[in-house]
Amino acid sequence: MLSFAPAACNVVALFVVFVTCATSLGEDLKSVAVDRSPVDLVLTPDGERLLVANQGSGSVSLVRLGDGKVLDEAACGKRPSAIALSHDGRRVLVSATHSGELVSLAVEGDSLLPLGRIQLGFEPRGVALSRDERLAYVALSAAAAVAVVDLETNNELGRIPVSRWPRYLALSPDGSRLAVACSGDGCISVVDTATRTHLFDSKFQGLNIGHLDISPDGRYAYFPWMVYADRPITPGNIREGWVLGNRVARVRLDEPARREALAIDPRGKAIADPHGVVLDPTGNWLAVSASGTHELVLFRLADLPLRPDGPGDHLAPEIARDQDRCVRIALGGRPMNIRFDRAGEHVYVANSLLNCVQVVSVASRQLERTIELGPAPTPSLARRGEAIFHDANRSTDGWYSCHSCHYEGGTNAVTMDTKNDGSFGTYKMVLSLRNLAQTGPWFWHGWETDLHRALGRSMAETMQGPPPNDDEIAAVAAYLAELPPSPNSRRAADGALSPAAERGRQVFAGAAANCASCHSGPYFTDGQVHDVGLASEFDKYDGYNTPSLLGIADRVGYLHHGRAKSLDDLLTGLHSPLKVSGTRDLTDAERGDLVEYLQAL
Repeated sequence: MLSFAPAACNVVALFVVFVTCATSLGEDLKSVAVDRSPVDLVLTPDGERLLVANQGSGSVSLVRLGDGKVLDEAACGKRPSAIALSHDGRRVLVSATHSGELVSLAVEGDSLLPLGRIQLGFEPRGVALSRDERLAYVALSAAAAVAVVDLETNNELGRIPVSRWPRYLALSPDGSRLAVACSGDGCISVVDTATRTHLFDSKFQGLNIGHLDISPDGRYAYFPWMVYADRPITPGNIREGWVLGNRVARVRLDEPARREALAIDPRGKAIADPHGVVLDPTGNWLAVSASGTHELVLFRLADLPLRPDGPGDHLAPEIARDQDRCVRIALGGRPMNIRFDRAGEHVYVANSLLNCVQVVSVASRQLERTIELGPAPTPSLARRGEAIFHDANRSTDGWYSCHSCHYEGGTNAVTMDTKNDGSFGTYKMVLSLRNLAQTGPWFWHGWETDLHRALGRSMAETMQGPPPNDDEIAAVAAYLAELPPSPNSRRAADGALSPAAERGRQVFAGAAANCASCHSGPYFTDGQVHDVGLASEFDKYDGYNTPSLLGIADRVGYLHHGRAKSLDDLLTGLHSPLKVSGTRDLTDAERGDLVEYLQAL
């Protein structure tokens, strides 16, 4: 059992700062033509208004449901991910992932007013309020921890260590258990909120765990996720669900137990990239947003066959064709998180690519209304590329999208087998797509020197769907060029290194480690192919392209095969200076400082 750890100082001095928020931008922001890209939303207790977190514009919208009018819009930091609302509907909390903040706003009449912001760092995402609303729990996806924030004093009380890449969380109705979706380790971490301890992990094979909802009795956390089944990427294997598949599941919160799961992909027409999940308050339905196939799916909850053994690879035909058990409602765009109203009559959907909230009628099983969140620009080339990147219909039968493997343009937590390295059976970690244009040549073996050709080949061979044309490849390249770098909270606000990291920089450049001989320049790669003694007899190409080290601290597997599980493991094992450069092993102090420096890149 991991105990509650007080917030400790490190490179960025992890103290909590309370400052005045940016003021509400009111009519100025509401009138700006911008891609708001909503990702999360919550209804007020009276059911008359919505509050929407807009990732693209870094804002929160206050919407009156009666006429769909946007009453106010307020800035809330860079790239918000999740939103929570107090029981009286007067206090809003938003996680600003790229500015590292938990932002508080007050709902006063038709206005959103600033209350404050707390600097947490480490990419905050999921947010939950304690039952008495004195505390906020915030998933810190880059710190493998949940921050506990005292909302009365505006102080961070400490951090609860959990498994890696915690992104979303949910609190049980009695407030005693916190479920945390940790995609880096393929598990749900369960936390005891009274003792602030990590009780146990419910582990399963999977990645890209979405939002969670907890059953009214507090026993189960429901969530969607994806599973990678290790088979070569061929149309036949894709159709069998043997490459990537989509699931919903539930885990126990009161004791460790095997997850109970359901494969949700019907044969011939998959349900890809499940993201949002919510239980109908009347107990009739489990709703899931499929962001890759652009739909809302309703599953009848009473006889949903969740199983602790293998759920198979496809949704049973008797469920898929029964409109009383499985309802698929086309929405378009990219539906993200979802909420039921209190009567269970409507589902509200934050649709990122359509810049709107969609209202789906459960009775008619149709899209009933669309609420625009403000003026939007004509889609740019990059915006069109964003749509292609998140479109699972680019793959065979809609099983997965580019985003399925490159989550938010980055990497994931498993090794995968594609023909990008020229052969099947040589599993490799998924490379990040950030700074792609600056880090050629491409693929692990560095055999491709033309970026557009690399993208086109990858999309055609990995997706096994309609081959992209030149305009589509250019659009995806434009989207990837605009991907923001991941923020690094291991540096001071001015970018300065800690003393340990500064010493590590000297080790990095020095003769003993000799890292800079290959990992050079602003992206820490020389763009060359090297033989570092890790080749497989099954590799088609010799050597490996030097990967960029930017953002290396947030990876969960190192080297092309992911066998090094930490930076310390990397530097003492297969990629030690002695083995790679023929120099010598580092001292414990040198290695510790070097790790500090690498984490700050």
